[in-house]
Amino acid sequence: MDDRFAGIREFVATVDHGSFTAAAQVLGITGSAVGKSISRLETRLAVQLLHRTTRRIDLTSAGEAFLATCRRILDELDQTEAFLSTGHEQPIGRLRVDLPTTFGRRHVVPALLSLTQRFPRLDLAITLQDRAVDLVSEGVDLAVRIGALDAYPDVVARKLGEQRLVICGAPAYLERRGIPVKREDLLAHDCLIGWRRSSHSGWLLAKSDTDASEFDVRARHELTDGDALLYACISGCGLAQLPGWLARDGLQSGALREVLPELSTTMPIHAIWQKTRHQQPKVRVAVDELIRISAVESSVFRP
Repeated sequence: MDDRFAGIREFVATVDHGSFTAAAQVLGITGSAVGKSISRLETRLAVQLLHRTTRRIDLTSAGEAFLATCRRILDELDQTEAFLSTGHEQPIGRLRVDLPTTFGRRHVVPALLSLTQRFPRLDLAITLQDRAVDLVSEGVDLAVRIGALDAYPDVVARKLGEQRLVICGAPAYLERRGIPVKREDLLAHDCLIGWRRSSHSGWLLAKSDTDASEFDVRARHELTDGDALLYACISGCGLAQLPGWLARDGLQSGALREVLPELSTTMPIHAIWQKTRHQQPKVRVAVDELIRISAVESSVFRP
């Protein structure tokens, strides 16, 4: 009888480490054994999981879909083994986390790294990007999202707080170009924008206390990193709509001035993860840590 689990660890290790040789070193077998095991797995599944060249190994579309399932199976097996061996659930294994670039780098990564000091068997694989990933297909355990969430039945969301968006400019820029007094005045200004989902160069502006809408501005520069956007604004390159936690130091020092405060609005901050019958300990402790820091760092998670 064929072993349905044969080749799964070799497949995942090869993807994680980039080659048969590197996977073999981790697994304690030979590179040829890794390659043969994956080939037998592909034969059994009747699909090609990896594109192999002399220089690199890439996932096929079938391999990407299968990888997420394999990771979940191995993670659940590791968690169960830890429970049986210790008598209680321990957060172990690799936690795959996707974070917004600047917010994640400044406020979430330090907390998660600190968490691994308390739980030495917990490993992290963190991506920092501002596009929305598909948790299931991309094998992500936990993500932090800023902004409105799409409704997915297989995803759980926990609100951590909100961030306020403020329109700012450097004093020298405002002296040179004038201070806008209504939203239409923004059309005459150089505007700096960050990552955007569509081809529109829009800012989210308040229409009332409970409603906001996107307003197209003239984008002079587009910078997908928040720190670069802040630098460009402070340098006098134009107006920028910045999260309050990012603009705070500049506003307090006088390097930035807020304009059109009546148009400022807020965006929710959520932790999201895959809905499962049993939440893995590694996800649970990470979510608990995010909830903890959201309560402690009120200047970040509250407008």
